[in-house]
Amino acid sequence: MSDLKFSVVGDSTSATQFIAKTRQFSLVVDEPEALGGTDEGANPVEYILAGFAGCANVVGHLVAKELGFKIKRLKIEVSGELNPDRFLGTATKERAGFKSINLNLIPETDASIEVLTKWLQIVEDRCPVNDNLQQVTPIKLSVEKEYTAI
Repeated sequence: MSDLKFSVVGDSTSATQFIAKTRQFSLVVDEPEALGGTDEGANPVEYILAGFAGCANVVGHLVAKELGFKIKRLKIEVSGELNPDRFLGTATKERAGFKSINLNLIPETDASIEVLTKWLQIVEDRCPVNDNLQQVTPIKLSVEKEYTAI
């Protein structure tokens, strides 16, 4: 299969809110009130965690099918800790991103612990979001000035 391109575009509706569009979906990105937002949507780092959980869900079910077992139910818990000081501009010693992320998969299944151990290793290896979080991905940031007609 050739490469797939995914994209998101959108507009800032306030200093803390961004309305993103991808395919036929709209996503509201906002900060909680404690960080100056209106709490109308998940914040950017919560979207990262949700994306990681969603990817693990898809890959987990795919791999379970390949390994020949059924997942009746899959609960996923994901959390991460970060210090907001760098983001807020009050300190520069700590990184701006997560210090660590913990993902816990809790499948309801008849598979043995040995099969689940193998399953987890394959999920970890094949999950694109895990790969992006674990590896350095080249990122290019740019800016364009929008001019208004006079």
